Amino acid sequence: MTTTASPPAVSTRQHHLVGLVSAFGIGMLVAVQSRLNGELGGILGDGIPAALISFGTGLLILLIATAVVPPVRRGLGNVWRTIRRPMRGYGGLRWWQCLGGLAGAFLVATQSITVSIIGVAVFLVAGVAGQAISSLVVDRLGFGPAGPQPLTPIRIVGAMIALVAVALAVSEQLSHPDGLLLAVLPALGGVGTAVQQAINGRVARTASSDAYGAVAAGVVNFLVGFAALLLVFLVDLAFRGAPRHLPSEPWLYFGGACGVIFISAAAAVVRVVGVFVLGLGTIAGQLIASLFIDVFVPVADKPVTVPVVAGTLLALAAVAVAAVPNLRRHA
Repeated sequence: MTTTASPPAVSTRQHHLVGLVSAFGIGMLVAVQSRLNGELGGILGDGIPAALISFGTGLLILLIATAVVPPVRRGLGNVWRTIRRPMRGYGGLRWWQCLGGLAGAFLVATQSITVSIIGVAVFLVAGVAGQAISSLVVDRLGFGPAGPQPLTPIRIVGAMIALVAVALAVSEQLSHPDGLLLAVLPALGGVGTAVQQAINGRVARTASSDAYGAVAAGVVNFLVGFAALLLVFLVDLAFRGAPRHLPSEPWLYFGGACGVIFISAAAAVVRVVGVFVLGLGTIAGQLIASLFIDVFVPVADKPVTVPVVAGTLLALAAVAVAAVPNLRRHA
């Protein structure tokens, strides 16, 4: 009897590599969205309507996709039927696991409210701190579609390196304590991001095993987030009045499109690499995108410094520390 190599092992390893590269891309889109939503919130003078616009445009894109792509509608039907008759045990889906959009809405609102006050640097530090620690806990508790993941020393080391990397990258911008209390908001947003990625991954797996399941998870995410932001906006409108006039620059309205891409992509990628490695890849992607933005499209007259470059390289090392053991295990 002859033996042959196992194609599934090679395929799984390739999937992990693709998933890790996708995590970098997701992080870059998060950085771009933060820039767009922060600037839009500053122009409107109120972060809530800016967040509502971002979620509203994203929801519109996804509703059009749902109308023209039958597999997405079938995936949403699968989610609805599973919620109505949930399975017992780990493989089921409960109604509260469809509320990831609440965390997304909070993060987008936080972008629009705080970035123009505390700056992108402090926003990034606080958000990464919350996400890095929360992703360890989320993976350990098994919130994600991959089930419980062990809390290994290598994962803890990767999280610590990631925190040091971001702190190093923005170290020269943290000398002014004004507005640091607002950093609590993006820290909570980072905690919610890890939970959001995990439960959106469950929704995507329930909807379908292919890419359409991730799109269906995005529809659920944006529906929940838009509904929550609409309620908050109505209260904000009653107490603060209407925001300033809408800006005419079209690129300021692309935050929702960025959100559609990275929310759907994250729902698919988390099933392959897990919440923790997805989080670290997102962190590195944010740093890289911020570096390119500062070089080519600066928001202020601030040169790219050595700590920023060093922090970016250290973040890449953190991702390698956490991801390489997974790649070797599936090789």
